[in-house]
Amino acid sequence: MNEINNEPAYSKNVIEFLTVANEYCLFIEKSENYSKIDILQFLQKISPLLYLKASLLPGINVENKETNERFVTEEQWETIFNELRKKFNKDDNYWFIDFNSPDENDPVKASLAENFADIYQDLKDFVMLYQKNTRAAKQNAVYECKLLFKTHWGYCITNAQKAIHHLLYKNNSTYNYTESVQF
Repeated sequence: MNEINNEPAYSKNVIEFLTVANEYCLFIEKSENYSKIDILQFLQKISPLLYLKASLLPGINVENKETNERFVTEEQWETIFNELRKKFNKDDNYWFIDFNSPDENDPVKASLAENFADIYQDLKDFVMLYQKNTRAAKQNAVYECKLLFKTHWGYCITNAQKAIHHLLYKNNSTYNYTESVQF
């Protein structure tokens, strides 16, 4: 029991992230059962939560890197991607500024379906590896997921969130900013 108390891979932040990641994966796996608006509303709510919970993952010293595994196959990724692309249809593509690009002033075209399929792959791999009954697997799961969050899917979430907000609220743009400002 003391090993669990001292192991960052068993921390409250990891368990909370695992819960949110699992909920995301379960929803995405059943996306064919939902409408486009249901999917967008779900992503609008869970994306910031995933981002927050991933940012709270502890630093992990992996003792046995050989126990790291990937589970999602290319075919599974393509199934998720194609279903999401079909749901998003003409609203799948959006533009963003990539601050990691050599020319950070040029917009980059992105795909909501690709972003959320990539996130699914990383989170599903995390969930599957974390469920293995070894400390080394749990350490690798947390370490790899935190690394992928920092280098890949954290960007995907933040870039896609603006597009999702626009899709959900673009028809409600009657708010007059000048009327609300009081000097």
